[in-house]
Amino acid sequence: MSDFAALEQAIGHSFRKPALLKQALTHPSLGHGHNQRLEFLGDAVLELCVSEKIYEQHPEMHEGAMTRLRQKLVREEKLAEAARQVNLGQALRMDKSCEIGGGRENPSVLCDTFEAVLAAVYLDGGLSAAREMVLRLIGDCSETGEADAKSALQEYVQAQGRDMPTYEILGEDGPPHERVFTAAVYLEGVEAARGTGTSKKRAEQEAAAAALDTLKRSGE
Repeated sequence: MSDFAALEQAIGHSFRKPALLKQALTHPSLGHGHNQRLEFLGDAVLELCVSEKIYEQHPEMHEGAMTRLRQKLVREEKLAEAARQVNLGQALRMDKSCEIGGGRENPSVLCDTFEAVLAAVYLDGGLSAAREMVLRLIGDCSETGEADAKSALQEYVQAQGRDMPTYEILGEDGPPHERVFTAAVYLEGVEAARGTGTSKKRAEQEAAAAALDTLKRSGE
């Protein structure tokens, strides 16, 4: 029986290559062989799976509303909640200082780990297996909600006939379990604002909120 049998049952996928799951559960605090590359891939897989389901489930929904719903479903808090459902925090491999610092319950760490595990499922079992994990742990994509800052900024500039905002992570500071990221948002190639947060997503949201506030105050 796999060392990860309980987790595999919880996420609904039995790994043919358990090494993928082991890597997905390895926090950067342990150094080589950590899960950051898988996290990168998992972010894209998650967006595709959720976008596909929203498209199928809401034929009446326009693009802006679809974007808002997707952002709500993939936000850090939602993914951390999904990670807690299957006790990902307890399965994580991390150094002692990170654990003592609350790394196993850190929402940003849980969010990143969820994305890494999703990527591992995708690489091991394909897109259909990834879809099943997303639907099992995130739901049927029927929620609705208010726009987040990135979606609000996108709609604001599109209404003016301007190009979509773009984002860049400028840097990160702090120990592995207390990372602080800095993000910049650009409008038509010009930096509009910066933001910081405990995850890349949150930093981008803060940058978008700052840019939107500046635009509205200046009347642009």
